[in-house]
Amino acid sequence: MTLVDFATSSLSVLPAIIALGLAIITRRVLISLGLGIIFGALLLTDFSLLESGKYIFNTVKGVVIEDGGINTWNMSIVAFLVLLGMMTALLTLSGGTRAFANWALEHIKDKRGASYLAAFLGVFIFIDDYFNSLAVGSISRPVTDRFGVSRSKLAYILDSTAAPMCILMPVSSWGAYIMTIIGGILLSHGIADYSALGAYVRLIPMNFYALFTLLMVFAVIWFKLDIGLMKEHEINAEARLNESHKEDEDHVDLHDEFGVEESEHGKVSDLIFPITTLILATLFFMLYTGNQALSSSELPFSVLGAFENTDVGASLCYGALVGLMFSLITVFKQKLAPKLIGKALWIGARSMFGAIIILFFAWSIGSVIGDMKTGAYLSSLVQGNIGLHWLPVILFILSGLMAFSTGTSWGTFGIMLPIAGDMAAASDISLMLPVLSAVLAGSVFGDHCSPISDTTILSSTGARCKHIDHVATQLPYALSMAAVSSVGFIVLGFTASVLMSLAASFAVFSMVIAIMKMLSKR
Repeated sequence: MTLVDFATSSLSVLPAIIALGLAIITRRVLISLGLGIIFGALLLTDFSLLESGKYIFNTVKGVVIEDGGINTWNMSIVAFLVLLGMMTALLTLSGGTRAFANWALEHIKDKRGASYLAAFLGVFIFIDDYFNSLAVGSISRPVTDRFGVSRSKLAYILDSTAAPMCILMPVSSWGAYIMTIIGGILLSHGIADYSALGAYVRLIPMNFYALFTLLMVFAVIWFKLDIGLMKEHEINAEARLNESHKEDEDHVDLHDEFGVEESEHGKVSDLIFPITTLILATLFFMLYTGNQALSSSELPFSVLGAFENTDVGASLCYGALVGLMFSLITVFKQKLAPKLIGKALWIGARSMFGAIIILFFAWSIGSVIGDMKTGAYLSSLVQGNIGLHWLPVILFILSGLMAFSTGTSWGTFGIMLPIAGDMAAASDISLMLPVLSAVLAGSVFGDHCSPISDTTILSSTGARCKHIDHVATQLPYALSMAAVSSVGFIVLGFTASVLMSLAASFAVFSMVIAIMKMLSKR
């Protein structure tokens, strides 16, 4: 099938704009994504209905089957979701979530403490963003529910700690992937002053968006900076708490919604032990699969080398299987009826079906956007007569737009990092690190704002809130941190001083906090 080439046409952004715009306006994610897919298919096939139908069929099939075999990455994420849903239901059945919530009531005294629990867990569990959002959501949700923290607020905390921490930590799935790209850039331009790891470490203080987004999470909790729709969700959550957790569309506990009965004999260890096992097993399998790749290439083992070559999808699945087995132990030792266990497993798997469907649509429109050459068109916009001092902030904004439109920060890394490296090498090599950091920061920013981002989808899944509610409530915070970051990259471009850039960004950050404090009191 021959597709129309839109690499140099502004029409390449239309399917993304239609899908994202309709999702925000109508708040119906699946319909909006579906219309974006259909419109993109029509454009790519020159409005041939028969060819469009074939294209859509092949695109959807490609989500599951790729190059004649199973699409291992997509199906690994689906399997991980199902396994984690089953595990979460078993933890509810065992009484572990109730016991942990009761323990929290004794040790966590207020709503702020419950929110901090989620934030600190999000900071410390930085292996992978998918894992972070779902695992931290499972642990934190019963506690934040008990103290009247809205599910939208929890989703914001999950999303705004997951990706920022993963991109700041070299020992993570993100860090390994980015270092692989950076290593190739340094090699291609003959830069031997620092290694890929050395460059990555130097990029950390320049990643203004990730740094200030993390700070904003803690500021939002401490100062109660609830603005816009977030304020409405928080008010509703507190009202529910005062009405004995009355059910509504935004807040339905797993056992209330599906009928999983919690054991009266659960212990805190029934939650902590399986979750800890899940974390350690996932970390082990990431190192194991990475070491296998190193061995096949006859390279010596190293932690960073293993993370660079790890099979993230397979590691998540293996880790989830181990976690599920230990969750089964917690219910077997209580001698619960096999019928109850089987019912809980099915309920847990079913609870993830909504997220899986959204992911299928998001992956499909991601393929359409790729065929429309949206990324290539957006990247071409920077290749003109641009003042070198403005290059970091322009690349930050453009990377944000690209990640927002495509729903993938990793895809944006793959496209924009080499372009940024080539531009710096051709103009001023001293701009190499600033422009690379701008791409990293912009990619996370766009990913945070995008309704079709898988990380955003899984954050709403981890919090069990409506996906579009999470997108709408997080947007003001993401945009404000983008403004803070833009100032930092402008100063960085003109001064080449990281300290001055951080100082300028912090000054604007303080102003944003002051404005939000005023808005939250209205």
